[in-house]
Amino acid sequence: MNIIETQGLTRDFGKFTAVDGVDLTLAEGEIFGLLGPNGAGKTTMLRMLTTLLPPSRGEAHVAGYDVVRQANQVRRVIGYVPQLLSADGTLSGYENLLIFAKLYDLPRAQREQRIHHLLSIMGLEDAAAKLVKTYSGGMIRRLEIAQSVLHAPRVLFLDEPTVGLDPIARASVWEHIQRLREEFSTTILLTTHYMDEADELCQRIAILHHGQVAAIGAPAELKAGLNRNGVSLDDVFSHYAGGAIEASGSYINVSRTRDDVRRIR
Repeated sequence: MNIIETQGLTRDFGKFTAVDGVDLTLAEGEIFGLLGPNGAGKTTMLRMLTTLLPPSRGEAHVAGYDVVRQANQVRRVIGYVPQLLSADGTLSGYENLLIFAKLYDLPRAQREQRIHHLLSIMGLEDAAAKLVKTYSGGMIRRLEIAQSVLHAPRVLFLDEPTVGLDPIARASVWEHIQRLREEFSTTILLTTHYMDEADELCQRIAILHHGQVAAIGAPAELKAGLNRNGVSLDDVFSHYAGGAIEASGSYINVSRTRDDVRRIR
């Protein structure tokens, strides 16, 4: 069963087309990666699928709901972790989760069990009473993911979930993302610039270039498609996106990313 479907999904900003006629399907329960250089349309895709930005043309359905005509229903079945910091550093991890539980209107009888279960799954039980401003970057990211799944969403959107984290923290976040999928059969759509992350986590990936899908498939299939030995996902990315991963991005992109990194370290 497909839980996400798009047909000709397009978003224009004036004369610039950020997402250009994308057809995409995601099966229920899979982890799917959106790759591409800065400006390729990854975040714009996520913003349309999460109802934060209306498409200019085309259609998108999440869990059977139209993202424009049934936006409220879509919001009830999704979780979203943006690049920007979404946890309050002046509150404890438990208090952050309690606020989100109330925002999601979880029944009072379910809140405590749900909060403590997620703290356990995300490896944060021992830090539940500590202020989030004392957390490491990896702990903050795991808390933000816990916040986003308190209402048991069918689809979880992660925008650059490990940006700025060291390799150990990144590996920890990967482990907990996989635990969520295994325990709740959550469909996960993530964007990333880390090729090893996409290779490790994703059953399938799509590489966006100039707002269009340049390639789609399982990482192993895409690597095999280049028909040479020793191919990495970096090679696949360079082949389809022109090796633009380091050369792309504006001053604003760089500034925002570095600000994000500074705040979660």
